[in-house]
Amino acid sequence: MFETIDGLKVHYEIEGTGKDILLLHGWGACIESFAPVINALKVRRRVIALDFPGFGRSEMPQEEMTVYDYAELTAKWMREMGLAKTDIICHSFGGRVTMLLASKYPELIGKIAFVDAAGVKPKRGAKYYAKVYTYKLCKKLAKRPGMKKAAMFFGLDVDKRIKNAGSDDYKNLPDCMKKTFVNVVNEDLTPYLKDIKSPSLLIYGENDTDTPLYMAQTMEKEIADAGLVVLKDAGHFSYLDQFGRFMAVINSFFRE
Repeated sequence: MFETIDGLKVHYEIEGTGKDILLLHGWGACIESFAPVINALKVRRRVIALDFPGFGRSEMPQEEMTVYDYAELTAKWMREMGLAKTDIICHSFGGRVTMLLASKYPELIGKIAFVDAAGVKPKRGAKYYAKVYTYKLCKKLAKRPGMKKAAMFFGLDVDKRIKNAGSDDYKNLPDCMKKTFVNVVNEDLTPYLKDIKSPSLLIYGENDTDTPLYMAQTMEKEIADAGLVVLKDAGHFSYLDQFGRFMAVINSFFRE
């Protein structure tokens, strides 16, 4: 099914009957990444899952977006769908969007399960900043052929450094989404956590390196009504790595 919001055609799916629950996927994923969860929940809930613009079967944005843009679009879509006080399961990037939704539009949100959610500013080490500053230097040198040649003499291949810069997530994106990715990952949403009043459960993988446990601990401290569950032997996709345990926790949290 499709709905046009702010000129963008967004794709969504609905399965099952019962009280509504909304699933919001992570960066680079889509509705299908939640398939096992949808199949488990649809026997007792009406499960609604959305493909964010640029992912799955939703339309690719023609201009760069921010996480605030995604949140506003999702809020408009929820109103179009007649959703209110809706329970949410959100993973990674979907957690960023949900933080803004819950803090700005509490009337739309019921209980929230934040799964390996992003949004808390990561801790950066010297290695990270060295890479950033080297990249910025190379961008400047690339505009000056003489300086670029001199850099090569000292073992710095400017063109190669620029080409190989960025994470795999970034390099695999179409050009129209690269600026969006930069906007999203550089946004610290921690100040919004104190405004979230929805009962919130934080489910994180013990071995998650993309959204490490210290992020969950920050969220637990800042959100008024929050609890933390750590899934052992699980990574960033903890709900797939420990699916049985994950569903047991979800069923308990969302029990009527």
